[in-house]
Amino acid sequence: MKSTRRLSVILFLLFTFSFLLTAQSSRPYDSLALQIIKTGLGSGQSYEMLRELCSTIGHRLSGSPQAAKAVEWAKAKMESLQFDSVYLQKVMVPHWVRGDVETSWVVGTSLGTNGHAKENYPLSICALGGSIATPEEGITAEVLEVKTFEELQAMGEQAKGKIIFFNRPMDKTKLQTFEAYGGAVNQRGSGAVEAAKVGGVGALVRSMTTALDDVPHTGSMHYADSIPKMPTAAISTVDANYLSELLKKQPHAKIYFKLTCEALPDVESANVIGELRGTEFPNEVIVIGGHFDSWDKGDGAHDDGTGSMQSIEALRLLKELGLKPKRTIRAVLFMNEENGLRG
Repeated sequence: MKSTRRLSVILFLLFTFSFLLTAQSSRPYDSLALQIIKTGLGSGQSYEMLRELCSTIGHRLSGSPQAAKAVEWAKAKMESLQFDSVYLQKVMVPHWVRGDVETSWVVGTSLGTNGHAKENYPLSICALGGSIATPEEGITAEVLEVKTFEELQAMGEQAKGKIIFFNRPMDKTKLQTFEAYGGAVNQRGSGAVEAAKVGGVGALVRSMTTALDDVPHTGSMHYADSIPKMPTAAISTVDANYLSELLKKQPHAKIYFKLTCEALPDVESANVIGELRGTEFPNEVIVIGGHFDSWDKGDGAHDDGTGSMQSIEALRLLKELGLKPKRTIRAVLFMNEENGLRG
């Protein structure tokens, strides 16, 4: 019995050793990958480049002066890192500006969050990207709350002349947050069109976030050429909940809102491209990248300054280590993902 057990152990060890040798021979680039990782962790510049981009330039909404500065900054950065080639790919992009006024309040007397009556209770809103402005005097109208487009269509005549309030939250039970986003974002993208179809005069959309806060989130929306355009804004999740509760108590409550955003003529911008040329197959290209534009409510760090800087860093690390790829590796900072996909 002991000899049998000993033989089993020996066979197991021989099998394991053979497996490890095979694994090592089939993964010849492990040591090289570890070298790249260690260099990145030890002398990486991604965070520093991201800090520089966000602190010196900030947001990069397509068509804006900041976006133009960012293009020149990224080109100069790649050139300073001595990539084999650095160039701009020109592209015409939308130029939408937010304007100075984004304001809203409940008209007349309503209950404040503390339960006390309050005159003209303010609401936190921001224009959705691409929205038209309200008339100069703003819009005052009753509010109609809905969760789905089907619910809105069933309202019929009740929706005419109303500000349509789309209040379907993201589903916090979804393990994949992007699935929750996908289950709610159509009301932001198509809400203005659907509200116009039933005779609405404006649209408010619950912010696309699972967080409960008083910071309205902007994002893209669109119009249809055959449907009248109407001003559309996001409302913070805190105020979306407040407005929903108010409408239960005061179903004919009115709100006022005013936006001064506008779409200006398209302007020329560019994708920023840097390359390490392949030594054996230069015409076979591996592309990495991130979109370089960002919304104007933040500094565009995580969406998608990080992806853009990681793409530059990938080439920089290979350059620092003296590694020459067989195929061309191209880092592309794409312009205008957020509100047009032009780049």
